[in-house]
Amino acid sequence: MYQPEPLTIDIPQADIDDLHRRLDNVRWPADPGNPEARYGAPREYVEGLVNHWRHDYDWRATEAAMNTGDHYRVEIDGVPIHYLRVAGKGPNPIPIILTHGWPWTFWDLRKVAAQLADPASTGGDPAQSFDVIVPSLPGYGFSVPLRSTGIDITRIAELWVKLMRDVLGYDRFGAQGGDWGAFVTGQLGHAHAEHLIGVFLTMPVIPRLFGRYAPTADQFAPDEQWMLDRARQMKPKVESHVAVHRRDPQTFAYAMADSPVGMASWLWWRRQLWCDGDALEVFGADDLCTLASLYWFNSSFASSIRLYAEQFRGPQALAHDRTPIIEAPTGFAVFAKELMFLPRSVAETQTNLHRWTVFPHGGHFAPAERPDDVVSELRAFFSELV
Repeated sequence: MYQPEPLTIDIPQADIDDLHRRLDNVRWPADPGNPEARYGAPREYVEGLVNHWRHDYDWRATEAAMNTGDHYRVEIDGVPIHYLRVAGKGPNPIPIILTHGWPWTFWDLRKVAAQLADPASTGGDPAQSFDVIVPSLPGYGFSVPLRSTGIDITRIAELWVKLMRDVLGYDRFGAQGGDWGAFVTGQLGHAHAEHLIGVFLTMPVIPRLFGRYAPTADQFAPDEQWMLDRARQMKPKVESHVAVHRRDPQTFAYAMADSPVGMASWLWWRRQLWCDGDALEVFGADDLCTLASLYWFNSSFASSIRLYAEQFRGPQALAHDRTPIIEAPTGFAVFAKELMFLPRSVAETQTNLHRWTVFPHGGHFAPAERPDDVVSELRAFFSELV
């Protein structure tokens, strides 16, 4: 029914030359009195990364690294889906789908995917191997061009079930996600529990229990008050992108489609604000430039941020009104520098909770920041379910 085709990543040289021309001719804004980023990303910070992107970063080397993996594209109900498949090296690999968020790409999950597929490569047990599928969200990365509207979390979860079952032939599978990926993974566990071995979220969210429906402060235990403090601290650092992505994504997208520096600064500064530490140290300049390159070369910024407008049009409709909301076996890894939180008591009542681990370090991009921790959690969680 659905016919996946192998994909070789090969950006035309003309596109690389055009990027370099634009980077050579940046029209820089003035930035007085902003060394501590009171007004947003300091010019010095952005200029340093742009210089690296133009003169030191090698897209072709990154492209070659990507092409050592098995990439495919398939159209499912009119929606183009790219995915990376990493075959498990073990006697009975567990199928799992890993879902990224914004501003992420599939490439942020490569270290987790590699360790899950081949435990022996890092001294692990081959009996804990996984067949790993890492798709690009619709409208992100190589899942372009997205010509459909109405692609929200509910629809993406439906697409993932079709990808895993109808395209790849997995009867049941596991799922993991952070950021938008956590919303998708939670929806899988809520609406498609019969197909799921288990779901594991590296950002603690439950379908519909966020925003105006979020848990109240009194539901957080005394030893969870730090979560409320962190959420309050990060709220103004999250509101800016949510507001424009939700309310005016297309108008915003014209500037981002025309200026690689404008687009990259928006992506890079979110990475800086939301990770645990200095983004240049946590990810490295090359990975930050890969992030910008994937959004730039595929002209995917506009379609990526449409997800905010599609998802936040109104209250999320639930697939059922049973308790718990997430019926599939559920695990959470809670990282200290995350953006959103749940009290464990809510997770215990509203999910089929099997694992809850709080980490003293790590930020919003946990699979890229602390891949070893995420891998250990996934192995422990799924080992009890199969």
